Amino acid sequence: MKAAGSGQINMEAIFHERQEGSLCAQHCLNNLLQGEYFSPVELSSIAQQLDEEERMRMAEGGVSSEEYRTFLQQPSGNMDDSGYFSIQVISNALKVWGLELILFNSPEYQRLGIDPINERSFICNYKEHWFTVRKLGKQWFNLNSLLMGPELISDTYLALFLAQLQQEGYSIFVVKGDLPDCEADQLLQMIQVQQMQRPKLIGEENVQSRDQRVQKTDVEQALDVNHPFGTGMLDEDEENFQRALALSRQEIDMEDEEADLRRAIQLSMQGGHRNEFSDSGLQNIPQPSGTSQSESLSSEELRRRRQAYFEKQQQGQIPDTHTPTTSSNALETDPGNDYSPLRSGDMSEEDMLQAAMNMSLETVKNCLNTEEKK
Repeated sequence: MKAAGSGQINMEAIFHERQEGSLCAQHCLNNLLQGEYFSPVELSSIAQQLDEEERMRMAEGGVSSEEYRTFLQQPSGNMDDSGYFSIQVISNALKVWGLELILFNSPEYQRLGIDPINERSFICNYKEHWFTVRKLGKQWFNLNSLLMGPELISDTYLALFLAQLQQEGYSIFVVKGDLPDCEADQLLQMIQVQQMQRPKLIGEENVQSRDQRVQKTDVEQALDVNHPFGTGMLDEDEENFQRALALSRQEIDMEDEEADLRRAIQLSMQGGHRNEFSDSGLQNIPQPSGTSQSESLSSEELRRRRQAYFEKQQQGQIPDTHTPTTSSNALETDPGNDYSPLRSGDMSEEDMLQAAMNMSLETVKNCLNTEEKK
């Protein structure tokens, strides 16, 4: 609660007992009187006194009567083991302070025509629950022990609030007499307060807390389903993923290198036999007079014939009479061991790459020499 223009008022100034067990009658009386005036022991003593008075009245009809024996077998109607106390117990407890209870909707009270705003307090009961509505200073408060704190009730809403309680089946009692002085009443005589938010029910607070816990548990379970080893494995999974990506990149690079090596060897093979192809393969092609070889054959036809020549050579139909010579020992030909630089299965990748480079250099040299001769 906040006071108009005076900052925040300490809520402890208003005495408010919260619900414990079924001791709502005790909470109702103490909230009404604004202090710890009654305990369960004191209320139990009042209940036992009432039970004894009722027993004595029943005994007047004869202790041997059937009604008396039935009364003795029945449990007390003024209290039970849960902590419930009857209206008779509450009424007798208030008589100690010179207070009495009058039923709000009784014909006797209704004939008085008293505006509820002009009263000082009410006690409300539904089944086994009791709570107090009291005026402190110039404002009304619902001191229900089931609430987390006092609830401010405006003057215009008070009559509607009481009518709503009656509609719900509550019995309402008007407390008549002078209530004991209390700190909250004196303080609120000088300062009016404004309540920005209605206090929650104790059960409502527990339900919201439980829902939040359940919601959090559901989220954790969902995470456990997606990551059965917990979130601690996320870093390890990420590390494994990055490692797999790195290995994939290495494999791709190796495949690219192998592909480049194969292409280089194939190009070197083509370049190494280009002159022989020109000398032997093209000699058998009839050429019209006045035109050159390059003019008589299209590029596609040349490509097909080169491919046919290479296939025949690899099948052994055309002898390899032109072997490039280089300064590298890896490309030296030994007739005794039937070694050919085209047999790449007996060479390492580095040797094959070096051979391809050397063959390419030799091809370039041959082409330059041919151009110079022309």
